[in-house]
Amino acid sequence: MKLATYNVNGINGRLEVLLRWLGEAEPDVVCLQELKAPQEKFPIKAIEAAGYGAVWQGQKSWNGVAILAKGREPHLTRKGLPGEPEDEHSRYIEAIVDGIVIGGLYLPNGNPYPGPKFEYKLRWFKRLHDYAAELLELEVPVVLAGDYNVMPTEIDVYKPERWTNDALFRFEVRDAYKNLVDQGWTDALRNLHPNERIYTFWDYFRNAYARDAGLRIDHFLLSSQAAARLSKAEVDKQVRGWEHTSDHAPVWIELQDEPLNKCKAK
Repeated sequence: MKLATYNVNGINGRLEVLLRWLGEAEPDVVCLQELKAPQEKFPIKAIEAAGYGAVWQGQKSWNGVAILAKGREPHLTRKGLPGEPEDEHSRYIEAIVDGIVIGGLYLPNGNPYPGPKFEYKLRWFKRLHDYAAELLELEVPVVLAGDYNVMPTEIDVYKPERWTNDALFRFEVRDAYKNLVDQGWTDALRNLHPNERIYTFWDYFRNAYARDAGLRIDHFLLSSQAAARLSKAEVDKQVRGWEHTSDHAPVWIELQDEPLNKCKAK
C-alpha cells in the first residue's frame, strides 16, 4: 500500500496541481493538510472523479485536514484530538483503510515565539502525545502522517543556526517530537534514510527551492506493526517545482502486505 501526506496550501486554489499529482503518483491513501476551505467547499466531486473517496474536516480561511482513499471510502473514526474541547481548529482526522488506522494531522506552527501561539503548539503536542499512547495500546498498524511543523534535528534544516528561536526548531518543540517518537513510533523517512539531507518544504521567498534551502517538517510516524511492513519512504520533490504549486512537496511511504524482517521499529 502506498500512503502519502501532502500539505496542499489551499485545496481549491491548487486543485489542478493535486489532481495532476494524484494521477501521476497513484497513492492508495493520502492525508491532506491546509485545505483552507469550509466543510461545504471541499471539492468532493473532483476528488471522486479522480477515483478517490474522502473524509474531511474543513475550516474557513485556514487549517483543514482530509484523508483520501483510492477506490473506496475511508472509515471515519475521529475528528479532532481529545483534551481541549474548546479547540475548534481543524487539525486532526482519523480513518481506517484496509485495517490500518491512519491519523492525518496538521500541528500548529507556533510562531511567534514566545507567545500564546507557541504555548498552544506545546499543548497540542501534549494532547497528541497522550492520544498517540492510546493508539499504540491497540497493537494494530497505525500511521500518523502530516505536517508536524517541526524539524527534529539539525540535518532537517538548511541553516540550523538561523532557526534557534523559531517555533519550528525551538528545543521545546524538538523535545516534544522526540518524546512522541520515543513512545514506540518509527520516523519512516529517517528510518530508511538515516543520514540524508531530505527536505519536504521550501519557502516561496528568496528562491528557496532553486537553492534547495528547505526544511523537513512533514513526517510519517509508524507503530511497530506498521514499521515492520515499511519498504520505501520518499519525497516527490519535483512537485514543488510545478507552476502554482504548494510550498510543500508530497511525502510517501510503501507498506508491504506482510512484515519485512529488515524493517524494524526504532
